[in-house]
Amino acid sequence: MSKSFHPPKRTLMGPGPSDVSPRVTAAMGAPTIGHLDPAFVGLMDDIKGLLQYAFRTKNKLTIPVSAPGSAGMESCFVNLLEPGDKAVVCQNGVFGGRMKENVERCGATAIMVQDDWGKPVDPNKVEEALKANPDAKLLAFVHAETSTGARSDAKALTALAHQYDALSLVDSVTGLGGIELDVDGWGIDAIYSGTQKCLSCPPGISPVSFGERAVDVIKNRKTKVQSWFLDMSLVMGYWDGTGGRTYHHTAPVNSMYGLHESLVMLAEEGLEKAWARHAYHHQALAAGIEAMGLRFVVDQEYRLPQLNSVTIPAGVEEAKVRAALLNDYNLEIGAGLGALAGKVWRIGLMGESSCKTNVLLCLGALDAVLTGMGAAINSGRAVAAANAVYKG
Repeated sequence: MSKSFHPPKRTLMGPGPSDVSPRVTAAMGAPTIGHLDPAFVGLMDDIKGLLQYAFRTKNKLTIPVSAPGSAGMESCFVNLLEPGDKAVVCQNGVFGGRMKENVERCGATAIMVQDDWGKPVDPNKVEEALKANPDAKLLAFVHAETSTGARSDAKALTALAHQYDALSLVDSVTGLGGIELDVDGWGIDAIYSGTQKCLSCPPGISPVSFGERAVDVIKNRKTKVQSWFLDMSLVMGYWDGTGGRTYHHTAPVNSMYGLHESLVMLAEEGLEKAWARHAYHHQALAAGIEAMGLRFVVDQEYRLPQLNSVTIPAGVEEAKVRAALLNDYNLEIGAGLGALAGKVWRIGLMGESSCKTNVLLCLGALDAVLTGMGAAINSGRAVAAANAVYKG
């Protein structure tokens, strides 16, 4: 007979989910109310306002999709593309490849711009592709590539899209709340993110935002959006409070409580302070990693502070290291994906996980495990190097 599930207490320093604040889990434990209850409708309005703050936008169509970040990605593509359209898609990691899949499933053509994994998207290559394809409807790229830890210049790439009369569609699943992001200031037309990264909320909701140019495209489609559930022309009726709420789906009420609390916490801290916190703890982690003799995949200039790809020492079985960290220290770090599988660990410093306690735990545990396995590292130096950053 099955029994109640009691999960172990972990420290989450992988590529997501991140540690969740007790404030968020407490909020999710509040009594469930109806998804059209006036009290919940008021919460929906507050969530929209807080998401607009987090994205730095006034876009009216800024909402949390009631599904994970992958659904946020799909909602952007299926609403903006129709069969026969053309999209320039940048790939410098796993998630650019998922963009390509979405384009093709919409019946559109993907013009690929390829860059090495661990490198940012090259604006010069993008401009060449846009010049060669003046009929491209949109430019899609990943702002913060979760598979590598590389940051691309969203401001410059969006400017290129507009220069060649294309929409900009941005993946900032790992970026939102962790690094600078300015939807209105940079002119981003459509963007999606996730709750389980730097917002430190459980997975299952995807914040999205569509600007006026994108909304015009949605309103003037010649064909129906292929997904009923993700059709923004229908979802808008549920999230737009100006003319009364039109039932669309049963929102995950308690998950929305959690998202609201996580956004309240972000607003309390302040966006700029949150960005600075992520950068600060990354500096300490980087000092420790390098003191150990390990290397980063991404050059410092383009490195995400919240997602760190670290090369695995020669002769080390990376899965055994992760298993030891999980079993002996209740610490989760991530494996490499795609072209980097078996070559790197991905260490997350996202949201609630981006703190001194976690940095020192991770460095000390990784040092101990690698030393115990006889790896060729500089044992005993990592924690001291990180503490030197903290003592400033």
